[in-house]
Amino acid sequence: MPPRKDTDASLSVPAFYGAELRYKREAAGLTLEALANGSFRGLSFLSQIERGERRMPEDLARYVDKRLETDGFFERRCEDVRKARQGGIAEYFADVAEMEQHAATIEEWAPTLVPGLLQTEAYARSIMRAAMPRAADEEVERKVDARLSRADLFDGERPPEFWAILDEPLLRRRVLPAERMAEQLEHIADVVKTTRSILQIVPETSAAHPFMMGMAKIMTFVDAPPVAYTESLHSGQLIDYPALVKEYRRSYDLLRAAALSPEASLALIQEAAEDHRNGKHRDRLGCRTVA
Repeated sequence: MPPRKDTDASLSVPAFYGAELRYKREAAGLTLEALANGSFRGLSFLSQIERGERRMPEDLARYVDKRLETDGFFERRCEDVRKARQGGIAEYFADVAEMEQHAATIEEWAPTLVPGLLQTEAYARSIMRAAMPRAADEEVERKVDARLSRADLFDGERPPEFWAILDEPLLRRRVLPAERMAEQLEHIADVVKTTRSILQIVPETSAAHPFMMGMAKIMTFVDAPPVAYTESLHSGQLIDYPALVKEYRRSYDLLRAAALSPEASLALIQEAAEDHRNGKHRDRLGCRTVA
């Protein structure tokens, strides 16, 4: 058996935290499997924390402190690890951005803006600049880079199964000049095709439907319970209460039923891209019949 490779605790705050977890666990005479038992998390989840690759959720930190009798150390240091991982990501979104990297499935509902995982650099910069009109260029670029880097998950060995549902009006909302908007819409289609993702559009002609109250993201994991996330202008809420997550997933299933088929949706995106490129931008398409 090859020698175990220990995490270099000097690399980062998460690496130090993970190395300390391994040290305390082994000092207590527990295997990873023994520590995971009763934690509602999988073996690989705890292993990634020990390697400094994943942040410890607060509920898990409290469980670990109790099992290892560490006097609240891991719960107290959770915030330090979260801040160290934050980078150019909004504080309320930091945990979600990390979870995306380990998700088995990601399902998004985007009624007003293109989801971050599908944004082009120009689109992301325009959104950031609109949200932070007084911010220095360096801060805006840092946040743009952080947002674009999230899409690297599609290049991983086991990328998540991605499903996005968009509201038709956002395809016509001119966040960028016409040519750039066309590029953004074509980028969405390219990502969907190359990653074998699924995209649907809720047509403008549809009646009342679930999720009319705002955006939502639902993620499932191989080694952890599913979560839901909702967001407003300057805040977001990560939801892990099982019964409530189940309700969000049920509403998302109903939303799928109200949306166009994936084939019709891609065709609608291509049509909207051509409209932008050819100067046929229309804010309202109530006169058009959607098949």
